[in-house]
This record gives sequence, C-alpha cells and structure tokens, in this order.
Amino acid sequence: MLACTTDETVDLEKPTIDLTLPEVFPLDGDTLSFEDSLYVKLRLQDNVALGSKRCLNLSIHHNFDHHSHSTEVDESNLDPVKTPVNPLTFIQSYDLPAGLSTYDTNILLILPPSNDQGLYDEGDYHFFISLTDAQGWSTQKGLSIKLLHR
Repeated sequence: MLACTTDETVDLEKPTIDLTLPEVFPLDGDTLSFEDSLYVKLRLQDNVALGSKRCLNLSIHHNFDHHSHSTEVDESNLDPVKTPVNPLTFIQSYDLPAGLSTYDTNILLILPPSNDQGLYDEGDYHFFISLTDAQGWSTQKGLSIKLLHR
C-alpha cells in the first residue's frame, strides 16, 4: 500500500492572547476615561506563526444590556441595565509583522468623548480582542471595562 508522507507539521492550535504580564493593558475590570490616550499592551503568541495582514482586531462596544461573549472573566461589577442613547463603537484591524510566533503590542488608542450626536454614553463596555494565526485559527478575549467622562 502506498501512502503520502510529508515533513510539514499541520498547525492545529489556536493562537493565544496572554493577559498575565505585568505591563498588559487594559485588564478585565479597568475603568477608562473618554479623551484618554491609551497604549494597548498584549502578548500575542502562536505555536507556528501569527497572521500578518489584518489578523488582530480590537473592538469596544457597550454592554448596557449585560450580554456575554463567554470570554469575560468577571461581570460582577455591572451598572444597572440601561438603554443606549449614544454608545461608543470602535472597531479596528491591525497588521502584525510576518513570520513571528510572539508579538507584544503597543497600540495607541485615543477614546473620543463624543461624536456629532453628543457625548458618548458612560458605563459598561466590552473591550474585545480577536487574533488569527497564519493558518487561520482564531481566538478571542473579551474584557469588561467601564468608560467614564472625566
């Protein structure tokens, strides 16, 4: 019987988002202020190689209804449920250098206080991180944060 053999190892592992380093930011439960300039610091890892083009996605969206993504660590400090009026929505994809298995981010985010409809709603938000490796495996982390005006 003939069989095909190959020296290539098939990547079956998802990448990881490491939130255990002392300099990681933000963390679950953090309170952030609109108008702040923040540096998102995460350690991204994969057993073979991280993706490069648009493989890191960061998003911020309201959690006024207390929904869950099953990735949040602690949802115990939530404000009362409320109806959004003008919530902040942020979605951005980022490229990473090609061929790396570990990458530490240092992404500048500036949280605007308002849009043409007025001040953004304060309260409970999710900071959602999605990471894809070079083979297409992805992993997500959701952090519960509060956004407040100064």
